[in-house]
Amino acid sequence: MDEMRASRLLQILLLLQNRGRMTAGALAAELEVAHRTVLRDMDALSEAGLPIIAYQGSQGGFELGFSYRTRLTGLAADEAEALAVLLADPSPLLAELGMADAARRAAGKLKESLPDPVREKLALANQRFRVSRSRPDSVDPRVLAMAAAVRERRKVRLAARSATPLEVHPVALQYGEDGWAVFDARTLAAIPIAAWQDVNISRLDF
Repeated sequence: MDEMRASRLLQILLLLQNRGRMTAGALAAELEVAHRTVLRDMDALSEAGLPIIAYQGSQGGFELGFSYRTRLTGLAADEAEALAVLLADPSPLLAELGMADAARRAAGKLKESLPDPVREKLALANQRFRVSRSRPDSVDPRVLAMAAAVRERRKVRLAARSATPLEVHPVALQYGEDGWAVFDARTLAAIPIAAWQDVNISRLDF
């Protein structure tokens, strides 16, 4: 099973456990997938042993049986407010690292996994403290490439087109007052983005 489908199946479980019975159409709209995809996903959940109950007719839909629940621990009122603002205003750095869509999906799952009283507090906090900030107009492709190199432990050449390129073994990215910097595993030095120039990601790991 691919990661995207596994992620979607988890979200279906969270939706059903918190909202109760939902039609295939409502699930499809929530998940932004086709009606047929939802039906296949429900079959997969049933085959995996999850207590999925299907109802026919105009009042039909799907729900979880046997009081099946998977919950995260509750939050205090002030913690719920803080979490609501964090989820409503994701860091622009997520977009620079290519994580904006993943963050949006994670936020949705996190909300659905919380107990009803906590989700009600989050909804109230979203009404009280509103955020409307757009994503950055553009992102530096070098940061995306460097993030991939850190994950995959790829060797990188900085100032690749210069007469004296610098090979680094990137183990971490840090965002500070001067922007992004990459840490080299061999020297433990932080190299600021201003010194990167052209970046060449090797196919070789370290």
